[in-house]
Amino acid sequence: MNIDDWKSQLKRGTLEFCILLMIRQRPFYGYKIISTLEKYPIIAAKENTIYPLLRRLQKEECISSSWQESAEGLPPRKYYSITDKGQAYIAAMSVEWENLLNVINEIKGE
Repeated sequence: MNIDDWKSQLKRGTLEFCILLMIRQRPFYGYKIISTLEKYPIIAAKENTIYPLLRRLQKEECISSSWQESAEGLPPRKYYSITDKGQAYIAAMSVEWENLLNVINEIKGE
């Protein structure tokens, strides 16, 4: 039994939810998403995980993107924003998340 394998499975199931929750608060660009997630090692992910996930969420119309100039004179950045469809998806995910936590707490006896 390997706890790292379990954590990897857990991350895969929650990373999309966490990214959508972040983007719902305000627009984010890809690198900022990655660096923010690094603060939380259990859900931290690299570029090769985040960017394909962002592309899929955009294709599914849960997020939209726009290019914005950088104030520091750096190249423009692609910012991601939540869409109405994304808001509905977050609402549905939130219900399922709460249901899961309730079941886990009940099984734990809490």
